[in-house]
Amino acid sequence: MKLAFIFPGQGSQYIGMGRALASRFPSARKAFDSAGEVLGFDVSSVCWDDPDRLRLTENTQPAVLAVELACLAVLDDLGVSPAVVAGHSLGEYAALVAAGSLDAADALRLVRSRGEITGKVAARGNGGMAAILGMDRGPLGELLAVAGTEGVIAVSNYNCPGQVVVSGEAPAIEKALEVAPSLGAKRARRLAVAGPFHCPLMEPAAREFEPLVADVEIGVPLVPVISNYDARAHTGSEAIAGNLVRQLCNPVRWEESVARMSSGGIDLFVEVGPGNVLSGLVRRCSPGSATAGVQDPDSLEGLLDLTGGCAGSPAASAGGR
Repeated sequence: MKLAFIFPGQGSQYIGMGRALASRFPSARKAFDSAGEVLGFDVSSVCWDDPDRLRLTENTQPAVLAVELACLAVLDDLGVSPAVVAGHSLGEYAALVAAGSLDAADALRLVRSRGEITGKVAARGNGGMAAILGMDRGPLGELLAVAGTEGVIAVSNYNCPGQVVVSGEAPAIEKALEVAPSLGAKRARRLAVAGPFHCPLMEPAAREFEPLVADVEIGVPLVPVISNYDARAHTGSEAIAGNLVRQLCNPVRWEESVARMSSGGIDLFVEVGPGNVLSGLVRRCSPGSATAGVQDPDSLEGLLDLTGGCAGSPAASAGGR
């Protein structure tokens, strides 16, 4: 069975994520402990018992990654491995770890810095994000043009047919919410996020983040990693690093990424980490695709029932976790 591992990003977090897995599997517990040592704080406590700290972007991002690394550790132990990987926004770091391209400790440090830098840039202005649901792509340009008269606005997520997210300055977001219904949107709603992610307003964050990524060793992935930036797989370290930087101020091309993976004959998309949002998006992007998740012992058991253990991919022995 050919598996795709997909990793969620910020917004998938919830209090208690990863607790049951860490209680059951020593490798998951060790992954949390190792993450805490790298980050310099008790990440399991933030994930399980501290909603106020978990809400802070600089904590949310490494916390979600820590849960994904814990899930990966268990899957490694069980010999379940992917033929291709992808992550939504922040999730791309876990995907690179899963492919053996990025060391887990480096990923955690980068993501911690990413959260701090993007949070700092977001705090400078009054930006935000909004989901536009049920609107054809045709009127999207008109929506951006009308809303753009009020300030900077851009598409930040192409999630699935009938769902895009826009990001920008608050007046432009408000205008988009106002005009979207007249352009055919069934619903438009502001997202509860800290700032205008994945749009040109994050260019200062990208400039500050770029040298940090350049200092990290990125190896050739053992399985394809589909990039958020262009929905393609890359093998060169410079291209991968550059796309991690460009990702900050460009849209997440999730719909294209799912199409790319589906065209490779994937039998099962496995959402590795908290929540099940990506599984729903996959089914919207690729009707008929099978999905499963790994975030706790029950979901893991369900996956094993489907796969029988699926060992044997090169990534099963990848180092650097």
